[in-house]
Amino acid sequence: MYDANTRRILTFPAIRPCESVSPATLLTSLITLSETICSFKLKPLYTNAKNAKDSIRLVGNILVFLEEIRRDELVLSCEMVLSLSELHFVFQKLRFLLEDCTRSDARVLMLVRSQKVSNLFRAIFRSITVALDAMPLDSIDISYELKEVMGLINNQAFNSKLGFRPEDERVLEKFRSVLDQLEHQMNPDRKNLKRILDYLGIWGWVECNNEIKFLDSEIELERSNTKNSDLGILSTLMGFMVYSRCTLFTTVDSDAVTVSGDHGSDSCQHVITSLNVDDLRCPISLEIMLDPVTLTTGHTYDRSSIEKWFVSGNLTCPKTGEKVISGNIVSNLCIKNIIKEYCLENGISMAESGCSNRGRGNTHTSTGGSVAAEAAIRLAVDYLVDRLVFGTIDAKHKATYEVRLLSKTSIFNRACLVEAGVVPSLLDLICLKNPRIQENAIAALLNLSKYSKTKKVLVENGGLELILEVAQNGLKMEARQHAAGTLFYLTSVDEYRDIIGKIPRSIPVLMELVLEGTERCKKNALVAIFGLLKYPENHWKALAAGVVPLLVDLLRSSSQCEDILVDSLAILATLAEKPDGTMSIVSCGALHVILDVVGSTTSRASKEYCVALLLAMCKNGGADVVRVLVSNSSIMGPLYSLLTEGGSRASKKASSLIRILHDFNEKNASSATRRPVHFQEQFVDVW
Repeated sequence: MYDANTRRILTFPAIRPCESVSPATLLTSLITLSETICSFKLKPLYTNAKNAKDSIRLVGNILVFLEEIRRDELVLSCEMVLSLSELHFVFQKLRFLLEDCTRSDARVLMLVRSQKVSNLFRAIFRSITVALDAMPLDSIDISYELKEVMGLINNQAFNSKLGFRPEDERVLEKFRSVLDQLEHQMNPDRKNLKRILDYLGIWGWVECNNEIKFLDSEIELERSNTKNSDLGILSTLMGFMVYSRCTLFTTVDSDAVTVSGDHGSDSCQHVITSLNVDDLRCPISLEIMLDPVTLTTGHTYDRSSIEKWFVSGNLTCPKTGEKVISGNIVSNLCIKNIIKEYCLENGISMAESGCSNRGRGNTHTSTGGSVAAEAAIRLAVDYLVDRLVFGTIDAKHKATYEVRLLSKTSIFNRACLVEAGVVPSLLDLICLKNPRIQENAIAALLNLSKYSKTKKVLVENGGLELILEVAQNGLKMEARQHAAGTLFYLTSVDEYRDIIGKIPRSIPVLMELVLEGTERCKKNALVAIFGLLKYPENHWKALAAGVVPLLVDLLRSSSQCEDILVDSLAILATLAEKPDGTMSIVSCGALHVILDVVGSTTSRASKEYCVALLLAMCKNGGADVVRVLVSNSSIMGPLYSLLTEGGSRASKKASSLIRILHDFNEKNASSATRRPVHFQEQFVDVW
C-alpha cells in the first residue's frame, strides 16, 4: 500500500491495476483518484503552477465522463477496461507529482528541479493522450455529444502548451547567481535572497526551518544510496537555506520549534527516555543495530545480520519462521533515528553502539557536502559570532538559538563554529541572567562538546567552573540539565576527569541534580558521575560525597525509569570494584535491593550490571555476601538466562558468579573435614 510518509520526492511508485479487478471496482477507484487530483486546485503552487493547473483541469473534464459511465451502469468491453486501467496508472503518477508540487517543505528543491518537473508534466499529458486515443468509445452506449466532448478533451491534452514557466526560469537564474556567490565565499545581496524566498512563499523562520528539515531527511536518505548522485545539490540547498535562516530572519518563535537531540521536552526524548534498550538490539546479533531493516513479517533486524542469514541459505524470518523473499527488506528509518538519538543522548560511542558513519548521514560527516554548502555555513557562522558579541539582547538570543541548531547537526558545523571562536562567546553568555539565552548557550556548548577540539578550548577558557555554576544555579532546569550533559562529554578526557574531580563541588552538584532534576536531568547527572569514576582518584571522592546511599534510594524507587536504574547500577558496579566501594554498598543494605532488581527487571542491561555488581561484591565482600546470594534461589534463573541470551562479557560474568555460588555450596558442605580457606583465595582462578 502507498505510504505518503515514506515516498521520496519525485519518485512515482505507481502500480498497474490487477488484471482480475472488476470493471466496476476499477471505475470507482479511478473516479476516487480523479477527485483526489482535482482537490489539488485548492492548494498553493509555487513552481510549475500553470502546468499543474492545466493537468488538474484536464482530469476534471475526464472525471465528468467517468461519472456518467458509472451513473448509467454501462457494460465495459475488455478494450475499455484496458484503457481505463492505463489511465489509472497515469493518474497515479500525476497525483504523486502534484503532491510534490504542493509540498510546503520542498519548495526550494522543486524550484531547482522545475525544468525536470515541467518535462514530467509533458510526459504525463502524452500518456493521457495515448490512453484516450486507445479508448473504444464506440463500444459503450454513450451519447454522441459525450463522444464529441471526449474528442475535444483528447485534442486539449494533445495540444496543451506545457513548458518551463518564464517566471520560474527567472527566479532559478537568480538563485544560481546566489549559489555562485556563496561558492566564492561572498555574502549574497539580501534583497536577492528575499526575492527568491518570497517567490517560494517562504516568509518566516519556521517555514525556512521546515525546508531545512526536509533537506536534512533527503540528505540522510541519499547518503544511504550507493550512487549519491544528488548529494551535492541537496547539500548546496541545505547550505543556502541555513544561511538564509541565520541572516534573513531576525526573530524565531522558539515556542513553536523543538530542538531534537538536546531539548528535554522534545517528543523523541520521551521515546528515548522510556524505551527499553533491548528493543534496539538485533534479535540475531544481540547488538544495537547499525542499519535496521524490516521484513514483510514486521520484524526488524540489523541489515548485515539478516543478509548473512539469507546468504547462509535461510529463507525464513528468524523469529516467526515464515517464508520471506530476501529482497523484500525495507530500511526502518524511524528505529534508525531513535538509535542514533539514543547513542548521542547516552554518550555511547558510535563504534561501541554500532552507529558508525553509515548511520544518520549528516550527524557524522566532517564535510559540508559541497563547496557552496561549506562556504554558506562558514559565512553564516561568521555572521552569528558577530551577533553573539555585538548584537542586542534579542539578537544574542536569536544567534544562540541558531548556534544551538547548527552545533547539533554535523561535525563540519561544529568545527566551523569552534574555529570561528564561538566557545568563549557562549561561555560569556551563560553568565547572563537571561533564561532563554543561558539555556540556548549551554545547549550549544553541550552539542559542541561532542567535538574533540571543543573540550580543550572550553577548559582553557575557564569553562569548567562556569558550567558547574550553571549546573548548580541555572535559571531553568533545562539549562542545568545541559550543563550536566556537557560535563559528561568532558569526562571522556582522562585529564579533565582529574580536573573536574578536584573541584570540591563537582560531585555534590551532580548529586543535587539527581535528587532535584527531571528524568533527563537525572540521566545526564548520572552519566557525568559515571564518567568521573573512570578516573580512579575520584572513587573515594564519590564515596565521601554519599553517592552510594543516593543510588540505593534510586534503586528502591519503583517510579524511576529503566534508564536511570541502569545508570545507577553501572555506577554501583564501578564503585564495587574496590573493597571500600563494596563495603559502602553492603553497609547501606543494598544487597537485597539489588537482588530484587535482578528478579524484577525486564532489561537485559540492568541484569548485566546487576551481575557485574554482585560479582565484584563477592570478590571484595567475602563469604557474607556469597552466603546471602546462595540463600536467594531466585537469582539463578536470571544468571542462567544471561548465559544464553547475554553478550559475551555478560555471559562470562554470569558463569563466574554461578561457579562462585556452586563452589561455596560445595566447600560449605565439606567444611567440617577441611581446613578454613581465606575467601579471596577460593576464587582467585576466576579472575
